Amino acid sequence: MSEVTQTRLWLAQRISAMVLAVAVAIHLTGIIVAIQGGLSAAEIIGRVGGSFTLAAFYGVFVLACAVHAPIGLRTVLAEMTDLKPVSANGIAGAFAAVILLMGMQAVLGFYGLGGG
Repeated sequence: MSEVTQTRLWLAQRISAMVLAVAVAIHLTGIIVAIQGGLSAAEIIGRVGGSFTLAAFYGVFVLACAVHAPIGLRTVLAEMTDLKPVSANGIAGAFAAVILLMGMQAVLGFYGLGGG
């Protein structure tokens, strides 16, 4: 793999890490606020289901995960196994696709629960 590609992967992982740091902090804050407020799952869905803003936020969250985790997996596979680079890349790419598809399915499913 070329140095340029390695550098781009490194940069993509660092940028996605920054997005994830902010997204996780916001997500956990929301959970803490909801729990302390004594909200039930139905009440939470009633408040946030159907929210375009939250769907966009979690869509970005999923996209950052789909970029970040597979790059790390690829690195681990390359360093810790005898897999050829093309195999490690394929596994990482498949992992990215699974994260993206399942994550977006969850985001859209939750968005669809909105009453409005």
